[in-house]
Amino acid sequence: MSYATHADLGGRLGFGRVVPEPEGELFHASWEPGVLALVLAMGATGAWNIDMSRAARETLPDYDRLTYYEIWFAALVKLLAERHLVEADEAASGRALHAAPPLDRRLAAADVARVLAKGSPTLRPVAQRARYKVGDRVRMYADVVPHHTRLPGYVRGKRGVVERVHGVHVFADAHALGLGEQPHWLYGVVFDGRDLWPGDASATRLKVGVDAWEPYLEPA
Repeated sequence: MSYATHADLGGRLGFGRVVPEPEGELFHASWEPGVLALVLAMGATGAWNIDMSRAARETLPDYDRLTYYEIWFAALVKLLAERHLVEADEAASGRALHAAPPLDRRLAAADVARVLAKGSPTLRPVAQRARYKVGDRVRMYADVVPHHTRLPGYVRGKRGVVERVHGVHVFADAHALGLGEQPHWLYGVVFDGRDLWPGDASATRLKVGVDAWEPYLEPA
């Protein structure tokens, strides 16, 4: 599987100007609510976890040419195919041609509001002391990550200051690879814009905050 990721397009140039949209404008086409419903329903079956879903989206080869819900739909098809929940002939014909494989769970319509309100908390019990505290200067992991990661490319190798300690949370990198939750301490790290984009006058008064797991950090 290729892990060339588009997770960190933020901080890069060349994608055109940001066009704000009205608050509360959720959909732009009549088919998009159906895609949202399908993604939520399949996620609730336990066939994959949320980080596997994110990894499937962000490793699409045409990610930067698709709209938001086109990305969601393409990733859903990818996940279904990888797990043989939908076969190629079914995807091509748009209808079921084989017996449905068994699934661990299903989300009934009557339970949707309750399940969504509950969410999927990632906070886990503390097993060991945090390595860093508020005020510590840290340096972010600098090398290329050869798999799905939540570490933005524009902060790799950069120095920042721990501003918050969020507790122990599911480590998305491991979770996306099916390696279990492997919980780690999660920190809010703040960077000076001048360090992230040296030479850019617009960054002189900018502060950027990134939530980063402990394996991403080392003492500065």
